[in-house]
Amino acid sequence: MSTEPRPEAARTFRAASGPVSLVLCSLLALFLLGDAVVRAGWGQMLLLAPWVLLGLWVVYEIAFVSVVRVDDDGAVVQNMLRRTSFGWSRVRDIDLRWQLLFSLEDGSDLSCYGGPARARPVRRPTSGDDEAKAPAGLRELTEIRDRWQQAPATADAPLSRTWDAQALIALGVIVLWAVVSVVIANA
Repeated sequence: MSTEPRPEAARTFRAASGPVSLVLCSLLALFLLGDAVVRAGWGQMLLLAPWVLLGLWVVYEIAFVSVVRVDDDGAVVQNMLRRTSFGWSRVRDIDLRWQLLFSLEDGSDLSCYGGPARARPVRRPTSGDDEAKAPAGLRELTEIRDRWQQAPATADAPLSRTWDAQALIALGVIVLWAVVSVVIANA
């Protein structure tokens, strides 16, 4: 009895600065809201909170949420509020310009805001023993291309474009909260 080898796990590519930016901005937001509680009380903090949370939401969308997930069947690319998923058979080519670029069978090109990116070359001291190391973006591009080329014939999921509903709902709640806080402050 033979068993098929377990397919490799999905791999997620995200800009390294995204989590750092989100953590730093979250700490700043907590500090600002805590300071508002100490100086003005809970009521005033609740009136100020939607503006701080709106700024944090913008940082989350711009810096953190853009991501590329690849597995043996295909890829999911999330560029801010837009999510595109497709099977490997829907891909014509994969390239690395300034960002990772999928050329899809429908003729469209999909740039990935949160994935491997071309970086400036690193300056290293010249010594005879050091072996040149490929940039991280090129290594990640090679990994993604290998998955694409080794994809099974069953990796033919349709091309699907959707909106990030959870982020839009969160934005709606924050905006509604902001409107209520303006009405209360002007009453």
